[in-house]
Parts: sequence; C-alpha cells; structure tokens
Amino acid sequence: MNVSVERVVNDATLKITLPAEEVNKGFKKAISKIANSVNIPGFRKGKAPRNIIEMHYGKDAIKQEAFEIVANDCYTKALDQESLIPVSDPKVEESVFEENKDMELTIKVTLKPEVELGDYKGLSVEKKEVAVEDADVDAAVEELRNRQAKMVVAEDGTIIEKGDFAIIDFAGTVDGEAFSGGEGKGYPLEVGSNSFIPGFEDQLVGLKKGDATDVEVTFPEDYFVKELAGKEAVFKVNVQDVKRKELPELNDEYVAANSEYKTVAELKAAYKERMQKNAENNAKVEYEKALIDAAVANAKFEVPEIMIEDRISQMVDEMRMSLESRKMTLEMYMQYTGMDMAKIRENQRATAAENVKTDLVLDAIAKAEGIQVAMEDVDAELSAIAAQHGATLDEVKNIIKSNGNMGLLLANILRRKAAHAVIDNAK
Repeated sequence: MNVSVERVVNDATLKITLPAEEVNKGFKKAISKIANSVNIPGFRKGKAPRNIIEMHYGKDAIKQEAFEIVANDCYTKALDQESLIPVSDPKVEESVFEENKDMELTIKVTLKPEVELGDYKGLSVEKKEVAVEDADVDAAVEELRNRQAKMVVAEDGTIIEKGDFAIIDFAGTVDGEAFSGGEGKGYPLEVGSNSFIPGFEDQLVGLKKGDATDVEVTFPEDYFVKELAGKEAVFKVNVQDVKRKELPELNDEYVAANSEYKTVAELKAAYKERMQKNAENNAKVEYEKALIDAAVANAKFEVPEIMIEDRISQMVDEMRMSLESRKMTLEMYMQYTGMDMAKIRENQRATAAENVKTDLVLDAIAKAEGIQVAMEDVDAELSAIAAQHGATLDEVKNIIKSNGNMGLLLANILRRKAAHAVIDNAK
C-alpha cells in the first residue's frame, strides 16, 4: 500500500493505492462475511458458493461490502503509518475499485491541529491578594438572619419600600389586549428583587395598602416570550396588603439556638475563616486559569470548526443530563426560556471554542514535556471520584469502562499534569 498526504492547515487529502492481489483478498472476505451472516436454502451457513451468493444478493452488494472492508482497513493503516489524528469522519472523494485491479482511493478528512507552542514556562500574571472584610462577614450573617425572617403584616398606612412584600392584584395589557400570564391575584412581590419586568417594582415604591395605579413598562428585547419581546405594556395594579420582614435579634442566644456556635463572636470568627479560605481558593483558581490562558494565547494554531461543534454537542448533552437530574427536560427548558436548539448551541459556542483551544495546547505541552499517565495517577483519580460519589473503587471502574469513558479520563489526567508544567514553572 502506498500513501501520500496533502495537508492544507487542518484539512488533509489522503491518496492511497493498493495492489490488485490485496483488493481480491477483500472480495474473498466480503463473500465469506455475507455467507456467514445469511441463510440460503439448501446450504449450511458459510458454505454457499460465490455464484449462489451473487445470484441471491447481487454482485454490487458483494462489491460494496468488499470496498468497505478494504477502504476501512487502508484508512486505518494510513493514519497509523502517517501518524495522523482525525477529528472528523473521512469522506471518499474518488475511488477506483474493481476486482483484479489496483485500487486508487482519495479520502478527505479534518485532522487534529498541529499546535506551535509559544512560551508556556516562566509566565507571569497578577495574583490577587484577598482579604475578607468585617463588612463581608456582617453581610453573610445578615443572610442567615434573612433566611429565618418572619413575614408580618405592616401597619395600615405603611409606605412600600424596597425589601417590602407588596401583595398585589395585577392585570396587564399590550395594545389594549390582555395576554397569557399577564394576570395575578394576591401575588406576593418582593419589591427590589428584580423578579418582575424591569421598572415594574420601582413604580410600587411609595404606595400603600388599598392604593391602585397603572404601571407602564416595556418588555426586554430578549424576553423569553417572543410575542411580548420589546412591547410596551400597562398593568393595572391594586395593593391588597404590605408585609415586612421581621428579623430575629442577633445575640448569643439566637446563635446558640441556630448554629453550632455559642456566641456572635464565635459565629463571625468562623464565618470569616471559612470565607477567607474560599476567597483564597477562588483567587488561586483564577490565577492558574490566567496562566493557562496566557500559554494558550502564546500558541499558534487554527481550531477546526468540527471540533467546536462536537464540543458544543457534548455540552448540550451535559446540560440535558443536568436538567433531567432536576426533573426537567431540555424541551421544557427551551419552552420556558423561549430558546430553540440553535440559540442554545450559539450560547455555548464561545465557551466551547475556549475549551477546545485549551485542551489542544495542553495536549501539545504534554507531548513536548514527555508527560505520561501512570497507573497510580489513574488509581488516584478513580479513588477521588469514588469518594466524591460515595461509591467503591470497583463500581467507579466498571461504570467508566462500560460507558467507554476511560479515554476521556486519561486525557483529563494528562492535561491536568500538563497544566502543572505551566503553573509550577510560573514566575
């Protein structure tokens, strides 16, 4: 077999020639495969002669089967021989394939990019110094109080302020016509929560129980109900009641009754320590990502569109599984948000492109550094996954193998080790 490769950036044309004697072997394999997979009256499986098989299934069927056997075998060997890594399905452009003749085959395929690495060691990026302030701790403690707040009816005449709950009846119209979902009775709206159309809640500030008003708003251009997007609407609003949060008093008794701590001072000290650790971890993640981003920016290569599309498909599948774990389908999500599949995929495009670029650069760094994945690396990764999900090591191994995800696991370990080649050698 002779192979020549013409490569233009990431698109390759493979021209393969194969001697007639090898082509004939392909025909014999095809006949044997068909004979062993079909029942022909009067013959045991696999024992029917060629002329009988041709009579039942036709010469074209045999030729097609032979071509698939020979072409697939040649394509696989050509990739191995030329050290090529495809990222798309091959497309046969031209072929000369006849029994007793040399085969001539032209295949086009998109290949994994050849990354020209730039600087990836000795990089320098800003590392944030983080410090949690007392005001941050007070805000976190205030959240705890808010979660346990009681809603109490405000005194008559109480003026609505942000943070209050207005119990309202409302009926909306667009161009004088009512619309679906535009009406509600006794709806508890937290003023300032931004849960309604922009501008709606602001127009309730200053009202009191028993007041009525017309609230004029404009639906956002990207509103999830397409028929209402960008439209002006008028809502007739009646304020049934006004409720306010009654926060528990922050004292040692409250802390002892509602947390693992005994005093307010202990609670705040624990909050501050935990928040500081979280802030430091987040800063570390941002710093390491910035280093990897710098290494990616220093590299030169072009990403094939097919790789981005494949990554988007993977992300959509992950999104689907995440929704299903919360008892929701992707179809329900699209209906709720007003997005179609094209919009969902487009929203994922920038992240998908960034992820593919990062993976390609890390793969190139691993190759340049001669990084390998050892068995202890795999065992450590599997053990971490098992601990995270409360499973045994054998259970995790079986799941990953049965799902065919071992290759992805190895690739992730390799890339993480490559990332440390960048991080550990930063200035």
